[in-house]
Amino acid sequence: MRNARRTITIGAAATVAVLSFAGGIYFAANYGSAPKLAGGIAKAAEPPDAPTAGRSDKPSTDSVELSETQLKFVKVATVEEREFPIEKGSVGSIDFNEELLTQVFTPYQGRIIGLFAKVGDEVQKGQLLFTIDSPDLLQACSTLISAAGVLQLTNKNLARLKTLYDTRAISQKDLEQAISDQQTAEGALRAARDAVRIFGKTDAEMDRMISDRKVDPTLVVPSPIAGRITSRNAAPGLLVQPGNPPAPYTVADISTMWMLANVAESDSPAFSVGQEVKVSVMAFPNRTFEGHISTIASWVDPTTRRVLVRSEIADPTHELRSGMFANFVIRTGAPVRSPAIPLDGVVREGDGTMTAWVTADRRRFTKRTIKTGLQREGYMQILEGVQAGELVASEGALFLSNALAIASR
Repeated sequence: MRNARRTITIGAAATVAVLSFAGGIYFAANYGSAPKLAGGIAKAAEPPDAPTAGRSDKPSTDSVELSETQLKFVKVATVEEREFPIEKGSVGSIDFNEELLTQVFTPYQGRIIGLFAKVGDEVQKGQLLFTIDSPDLLQACSTLISAAGVLQLTNKNLARLKTLYDTRAISQKDLEQAISDQQTAEGALRAARDAVRIFGKTDAEMDRMISDRKVDPTLVVPSPIAGRITSRNAAPGLLVQPGNPPAPYTVADISTMWMLANVAESDSPAFSVGQEVKVSVMAFPNRTFEGHISTIASWVDPTTRRVLVRSEIADPTHELRSGMFANFVIRTGAPVRSPAIPLDGVVREGDGTMTAWVTADRRRFTKRTIKTGLQREGYMQILEGVQAGELVASEGALFLSNALAIASR
């Protein structure tokens, strides 16, 4: 039994040796020679001479020295200060501007006889949307024709009585009564024309009805605003009434859209009406839409502990769609200048700490723990650990971390 255990132990050791040797061959084949701890395997490297935060005279094993072949995988850049604006962001959704959204109802009841727009159409103010056969319009047109006939009769009667009065055939009282009747008829005709005009009929159309003695009961319903048809609940033969939902058409002015977002209660003091916002949507990842906060809710949702923030977003080319998910950013303070490193030069370690690789001679790199802040345009704000003017690995920081891990085994 003792001999069996010795055989197993020797076999395991041989296996480890073979695997280590194979790993060294693979790394050398891909990256030249294996990176070595600065100063050799047995002795830790001295820290670089460049000024560093928290520099110590003790030897450090967090350094690697690369060969010429391995240096091809790493780029070095000087740490520079960049501006980082103080911003807060959140997610929301795009919606129609309800202040510029109109439900188009018929002013009088009737049955729809014609439809002239569909969902998604761009319409102008006054453009025809639908027509209905209206009994109210029929009554108004009949009254108009009757009033025009009465006026015509009173005009003829007045002209005849004026002739008789000139020959002293009638009294002045009869003439004055005829004048009163004619003026009353004129007033009735004006009122009848105004009543028909409410239905959308023009003066030319009314004159044609009077001359032809033919009633046109077709009520024309135009668009009250310029915009896009967002919904249609109309169909030929459908009986519609004023204010009875659903509206036959809904038209929205989409030159501006709303973005509705729920921000954390703790962040709400940072927002105010009028602040400029920048909005991005997944449909246009490289675009930014400008807008401003128009309303901040005066209550907090008791369930989510969030506050509704509504912004008006300019969309002159009509690209945004209601329901789109959106991200918005609001600048809440003056920008600050801080040292910055490209994102590829920052490594998140397994314990959650952030590190960067500093060098003085562009060959020997030392890992340094840093404290990061904001991200902007591909750069990470550095709050602690690296100073402006130092040389760092701007690309290949992860390669250096892997090389250190291999060389430390």
